Amino acid sequence: MRGMAKNKFHDGPGPSQRQLRVGELIRRTLSEVLMRGDIHDPDLNRISVTVGEVRTSSDLKIATAYVMPLGGEGQDDLIALLARNKNELRRMIGKKVGLKYAPDLRFRLDETFDQMDETRRLFDQDTVRRDVEG
Repeated sequence: MRGMAKNKFHDGPGPSQRQLRVGELIRRTLSEVLMRGDIHDPDLNRISVTVGEVRTSSDLKIATAYVMPLGGEGQDDLIALLARNKNELRRMIGKKVGLKYAPDLRFRLDETFDQMDETRRLFDQDTVRRDVEG
């Protein structure tokens, strides 16, 4: 009976379906809260924030949000402002998402945009284009 049904519990190196689902739910909720300016910090409400991804720990107690200010200006200020308001953000997310425990929030700069720009730059080089087309 080998190979019939996969174990329903996650046992791989990547995130489980539950982690992915909760991370996306937190990402959408965090984006919405920041977009509407629901936080009581005028400095944070002045910044347009893109929440690219939220990764959760396997026990869902820690959620790391990868963020970037629109236009890329003031990245360090953004991380500091989000950290300063993390308890209020955590409470709002806990209330809106409906998890038993609201995860501890951590904020990191989303560097995927920089990586995409670098990849595009490399593909635009003549030598790379020749290799890819040839």
